[in-house]
Amino acid sequence: MKQLLIILMSLWVGWGVSAQDSTHVRFSYAHKRVNNQVVEFTITAHVLQSDTRLYPLQQKPEDAVYSQVVFDSSVFSFLNGAIVEKGTIETEYDAILSVDVRCVKDSVQWVQQLNIPASETAVVKGQINYMYKSGDTFSSAEAVFREIIEPNAGDGPTIGVAPADTEGANPRDNSLWWIFLASFGGGLIALITPCVYSMIPVTVSFFTKRSNTKAKGIQNAIAYSLSIIIIFTLLGFVITLIFGPDALNKLATHWLANLIFFLIFLVFGISFLGAFDIELPAKWSTAADSNANTKSFKGIFFMALTLVIVSFSCTGPIIGNLLVLASQGSRLGPLVGMFGFSLALALPFAFFAFFPSKLNALGKAGGWLNSVKVTLGFLELALALKFLSNADLTQGWRILDREIFLVLWIAIFLLLSLYLLGKLKFKHDDELPKNDFGLPYLSITRLFFAIVSLSFTIYLVPGLWGAPLHGVSAFLPPMGTQDFNADDIPSGHSLNSVPYVSGAADAESGVLPRPKKFAEVMKNNEPAVVVNNGLVTYFDYEEALEVARKVKKPLMLDFTGVNCVNCRKMEGQVWSHPEVMRRLKEHFVIASLYMDVHGKGVVLPVEEQYYSKHLGKHVETLGEKNTDLQISRFGSNAQPIYFFLDQNESPLAPQGYGYDASVEKFINHLDKVVEEYRNRQEE
Repeated sequence: MKQLLIILMSLWVGWGVSAQDSTHVRFSYAHKRVNNQVVEFTITAHVLQSDTRLYPLQQKPEDAVYSQVVFDSSVFSFLNGAIVEKGTIETEYDAILSVDVRCVKDSVQWVQQLNIPASETAVVKGQINYMYKSGDTFSSAEAVFREIIEPNAGDGPTIGVAPADTEGANPRDNSLWWIFLASFGGGLIALITPCVYSMIPVTVSFFTKRSNTKAKGIQNAIAYSLSIIIIFTLLGFVITLIFGPDALNKLATHWLANLIFFLIFLVFGISFLGAFDIELPAKWSTAADSNANTKSFKGIFFMALTLVIVSFSCTGPIIGNLLVLASQGSRLGPLVGMFGFSLALALPFAFFAFFPSKLNALGKAGGWLNSVKVTLGFLELALALKFLSNADLTQGWRILDREIFLVLWIAIFLLLSLYLLGKLKFKHDDELPKNDFGLPYLSITRLFFAIVSLSFTIYLVPGLWGAPLHGVSAFLPPMGTQDFNADDIPSGHSLNSVPYVSGAADAESGVLPRPKKFAEVMKNNEPAVVVNNGLVTYFDYEEALEVARKVKKPLMLDFTGVNCVNCRKMEGQVWSHPEVMRRLKEHFVIASLYMDVHGKGVVLPVEEQYYSKHLGKHVETLGEKNTDLQISRFGSNAQPIYFFLDQNESPLAPQGYGYDASVEKFINHLDKVVEEYRNRQEE
C-alpha cells in the first residue's frame, strides 16, 4: 500500500498540475552578474502558512514527492552546471505516506548559473512544477517565470509570476511551428541516408506484389504512410518518456540491434541476388484474400516498423534534440517534432505506393530490371557489413577490423564490376542484348556504372596500407583497429604532432601527457584523422579539463560516437584540412567524448558512478556519463557537436558547433574561440 501511494503521488506531481496557489507558496526571482560571462539566476520559494510544507527538488530516485524547475528549451544553451538548492531542508515522518520526506517550512532558494556575456540580452523563462502539503491535503501547482537579463545587468528582483511571453522577444525561442519545419526538413535529409534509401526498393517490391488494383494501391499507401507516422510519433515519444533521452540512441547503437539489422540486410541482399524471393506464407495470402483489410494492414504495418527500426541507426543524431525536449517535461514539442519528421519520411513511400500499376509495368520491362535488383543486392551486402561492424566495435570482438572490412568491400565491389561487365551471371539474368552482327554487347549506361564500381574498388585498395580514404571514412571501422599502417605511426604519435609524453603537462612547452583514463580500450576507436596526424585526444572530461588548465589552452569537447557516420564525415572532410589540423594541435586540448560505449572496459569505478536526473537512471558507463554531461550541461543529444570551454568551464561560444562540412566556417569558429579565450586570459 505504501508503494502504491508513492506511485500515485508521483503521478500527481507530474500530471495533475494546476495554476499557482499564492495563498500557500509565493515565488520571487532575482539575477546578479558574477562576472563578464556568468549570471546567477535565483528562484526563492516563500512558504506563507505555518501548516504548509513545500517539497524541495528531487535528490534521490526514491523521493516520491518533490518539486521541479523546468527551463524552456531556448535556455538550454545558457545553462552552466546543475541547479543548486540552498536553504533549510528538514526531514520529517509523513503518516499518510508512511515514509520520511524532505520538506521546507520557511523558504528555499534554487540557484542556476547561466552563461550570458555582459554585452548580450537574454530571456530566461520556464516553469516551476511544485508540490506542497497543507494540513493533511497534498496539492500540486505550477508557476511560470520569465526574466529579462539586460546587458551589464546587476540585481533585478521580481515578485510572483512573470508576465506571459511576447512574440519575438527572444530570437532563440523555438515555437512549435519552427520545431515542425525543422523536423520536417530533418526527415527529408534522413531520406538520403543509406538506412532509409536502401529500404525504398524493398518497399517498391512489397507493394508491387500486394497491390493488383489502383484502389488497393491507394489503400496500402495510406496505411503504410500512417503506420510510419504513428510508429515514429508515439513509439519514439513513449520510449523517451519512460527510459530517458538516450534510449533511442542506445537502441541505434546496441550491438544486438545492429546484429539484427545486419541479418535483415543480408537476407535482403541474398534475395536480390536471386537466391529466393521474400514472400508471405501461403496461408497468410489466403487469409488476406478472405479478410483483406485486417491482414493487409498487418503486413504493411510490419514493413513500416522495419523501416522505423532500421532508420534509427542513421537518424538518431537528427532527432536527438527532440528527445531532450521530451526528457525536460515538454510533451507537445516532441510530438509535433516527431510528427513532422515522420511525415517527411513517409511521403516518398506513399508516392511510390500510389502508383502500383507503374511499378508493376516497370517489373515487366525486361531483363535490365533484374540487373538493377542484383546491383542493389551487392549494395545491400556492403551495407550489411556496416551494421555488423557497429556490433563488432561495440562489443570489442575484433572480427571485422578495418583491413578485413576493406577486403570484403573490395571483393563485393569488384564482383559487382564484373557483373556489370557481363562476366557474372545469376539465376534470373538474361543474356546481354545483341548488336547488328548478332553479338552480345554492353550498353553505354551499364559500362558507366561498371566504371564507377571498378573505380571505387581501386580507390579502396590503398586503405589496406593505412590510407585515410576520406570519401568513405564515415562508414569504415576506426583506424585504431587496423593492424598495419604504412605511415608506421603508433596511435597518438606523429613527426609533426604536438609533443606527447607520459609526464605532466607543461604550459610553456605545450607538452601534453599521454591519456590514461580509458585509453587502452578507447584507442582502438580513434579515427584515421587522429591516428595519421598524431592528434592528441582524451577520452575523459575531467582528465582533459585538468590538462587544459595546466597548458592554458581552451578545451574542445567533441561529442561523438563509435558508430556516428556524420562524426566520421566531419573528421574526414574538415578536421583533415591542414589549416584546421594546425589549429587543433596548436591551440586546443581535445576531449573525444563517445556516447555509445557501454561495454566491458568502459565501466566507471564504483566511486564515480552516480544517479542522473536527466537520464532517470544510475550512470555506470563512460557512454552514459558523456550522454548525461551533454544533456545536463548543454541541452543537446546529437552527434557530432563541439563545445569550447575556458579554464572555468564557461563556454567560449554562445552555442555548440554541429555538423557542417564547410572548412572555412569551422576555421572561423576556431579562430573566434581562441580570440575569446585570450581576451579572458588578459582580464
